Amino acid sequence: MKIIKTTLLSLFLITSMYAQENVTYQKPSKEILELADFERAPAISMDNKMEYMLLTYRSTYKTLMDLNLNEMRLAGLRIDVNTNISSTVTYTTNIKVRKVKDTQEIQVKGLPANPRITNITWSPDQSKIAFTNTAINGVELWIVDIKTAQATKLTEANLNANIGNPITWFRDSQSLLINQIPANRPALIDTSKNLPNGPIVSVSEGVVSSNRTYQDLLKNKTDEANFETLVNSELYKIDLKGNKSLFIKGDLYVGSSFSPDGEYIMVTTLQKPFSYLVSLNRFPMKTVVYDKAGKLVKEVNDIPLSEIMPKGFMATREGKRSMGWRADKPASIYFVEALDGGDPAKDVPFRDEVFTWDAPFNDAPKSIVKLSQRYGGITWGDNNLALVSDQWYDTRNTRTFIIDPSKFNDAPVKIEDRNSQDVYNDPGTFELKRNEFDRYVLAKENNKLFLIGQGYTAKGQFPFIDEFDLSSLKTKRLYQSTYTDKKETIQSIEDVKKGLVLVSIQSATEYPNYYFRNINKKNDLKAITSFKNPFSTLNGVHKEVIKYKREDGLELSGTLYLPAGYDIKAKKEKLPLLIWAYPAEYKDKNSAAQVTHNPNEFTFPSYGSFIYWVTKGYAVLDDASFPIVGEGKEEPNDTYVQQLVANGKAAIDAVDALGYIDRKRVAVGGHSYGAFMTANLLTHSDLFAAGIARSGAYNRTLTPFGFQSEQRNYWEVPEVYNTMSPFMNAGKMKTPMLLVHGEADNNPGTFTLQTERYFQALKGLGAPVRMVILPKESHGYAAKENIFHLLWEQDQFLEKYVKNKK
Repeated sequence: MKIIKTTLLSLFLITSMYAQENVTYQKPSKEILELADFERAPAISMDNKMEYMLLTYRSTYKTLMDLNLNEMRLAGLRIDVNTNISSTVTYTTNIKVRKVKDTQEIQVKGLPANPRITNITWSPDQSKIAFTNTAINGVELWIVDIKTAQATKLTEANLNANIGNPITWFRDSQSLLINQIPANRPALIDTSKNLPNGPIVSVSEGVVSSNRTYQDLLKNKTDEANFETLVNSELYKIDLKGNKSLFIKGDLYVGSSFSPDGEYIMVTTLQKPFSYLVSLNRFPMKTVVYDKAGKLVKEVNDIPLSEIMPKGFMATREGKRSMGWRADKPASIYFVEALDGGDPAKDVPFRDEVFTWDAPFNDAPKSIVKLSQRYGGITWGDNNLALVSDQWYDTRNTRTFIIDPSKFNDAPVKIEDRNSQDVYNDPGTFELKRNEFDRYVLAKENNKLFLIGQGYTAKGQFPFIDEFDLSSLKTKRLYQSTYTDKKETIQSIEDVKKGLVLVSIQSATEYPNYYFRNINKKNDLKAITSFKNPFSTLNGVHKEVIKYKREDGLELSGTLYLPAGYDIKAKKEKLPLLIWAYPAEYKDKNSAAQVTHNPNEFTFPSYGSFIYWVTKGYAVLDDASFPIVGEGKEEPNDTYVQQLVANGKAAIDAVDALGYIDRKRVAVGGHSYGAFMTANLLTHSDLFAAGIARSGAYNRTLTPFGFQSEQRNYWEVPEVYNTMSPFMNAGKMKTPMLLVHGEADNNPGTFTLQTERYFQALKGLGAPVRMVILPKESHGYAAKENIFHLLWEQDQFLEKYVKNKK
């Protein structure tokens, strides 16, 4: 009898040890909840005359009910089939209007009850905005008159927003083009009850194609049918009184845009066959131009299915790509074509060629420049001025050229040639202005352009405005911020002659607010907004950027927070330390060592960091540098684990040398690739007491055709994939770890299965690990219930394994 009792007791203990915990939603401690449960300030946008300001409000968090939708996941889309809009959209809940020169905000009248607003779009004349409201049964079109602050409903809930914004203004600002659900749309097929007619068969014809792992793909003919039903829409023209007429018959529309003069509209539709290997952006597409009356003008592009791609980040497809309207001409499109077949492995003198093509497209397209690296973008100025850039990922090189788009440029004028990761030598971004077509082009005055730079330097961040002379190709500094106790961000140049500039200013304890600054007058600063700091409990927290070195001499940095009231001079209490980080790959040590942290940036705690825990008596090193460097022909990931551990050790050594911490009570955490980092640090070092890994990928054989910045596939470098995979080294992991993942992760590679299988391996091998799957959540978490519970889980975990570690 005694033996039986012992056996039953043992069985009970084993069952309890492996059982799931019956945990209901919890809230974090008072200190954390005070910071997490706050009211978000409105976002603002202004008309181009700086006369009116639009203030849009949204809830700080979604709710679990917001995520509990009748959802279909098809071809990379996540669709709320009850309302015909993306299930991931974040809604605005209120709109107010204000004259910029005044301080009084005016509530927009006539908004829908319980508004769920998105797709806010200014009219070309800036007198109105259009927006969609998601009602219970679908998506409606609404208009707001800015001067009267009056909202008006224009359509019933019959818009199709499954692909994106379903509204486009006509140039006259009196009519809109809308995507409407066809009246005879067939019912969706219930996949839970539908029996298949046969198996699913896919075929490879023996052509090499390196596709990364995508989520939410089509899987069968039923998915195809439902996808086609949900994407299909008719284009209608509707005026401001609600009168509408069919513009173009039903099709699978994925994009539409008017020419700058409003005389033509370019429309792109999906074609068949669909793919089960890639998402809709690589499906066959056809682009056609119509006139403003809806009459066919010209088919300008026909793209085949793009399942097969060469290897590498600089690979691209053949044929016309990056097609759009030139901003500086009434009706001219531009596009790019690869000269190397899209294959970066080919040795060719030129990679890409840029063309322009004037409507009505009776003549052949005109080549304007050939580029020896991959096309990186173009900024239009006028008929004789444009800036074109090219880039090459493997070397991190980026270049910018001046060209004359009225002719072919066999020798474009190079004005920038640098490492794209070299922020200290970033010349800035050229300022734009609206032209006669209400399109943004280069802001040119007296043959001069203007650059706005972020101003990162070894001594701190000092944003600037430079004047660029098109004749001499030299720059002249017009303004540079001198703040050492605040952070100034230059938003735009409003009037070059008057020196009027829109800026935002913030500090560690001052919420970012907008100002007009006159750079021609000293200390001429006028406030536009006065948003309050919702996190006043952090005001006494010590914040500084610390710089330190890795064992190989590489300079690193991070933002250090110490609890309010902590005696920095005495340092009697040794604090537990939390490190939050995300690895980044570099091709040279100089770029990797550059500092982009600013201690004067407003401290905005969120679930995406450990900052909350400074209120619980922890030191926090946020956004700690974790560079992975591979110079020359060496790839960063060849020494990933060694560099990762060296980064972690350097961070702990640096804070310990300051005398603040107990180095036996240090935890590390990260999200996504930061979770991958965390698991590797706990596996390959004994530096940490615990770790928190959220929404990561832990078995790199499940992402065999590359991941993050790794371009090589598994079969080329199996040792790299295996060494970097925490799953493959699960037997070495003995440190307490909290694994968290969203139940509905939509990010390529970070399938929820990654965490589930990694947990099973660790559990089976006896590692101290806890797994939390957050219901309904994607890669980024949104629901208030889940976020508050996440903070509670992290708090309980850190208190047990770090703060009160025995």
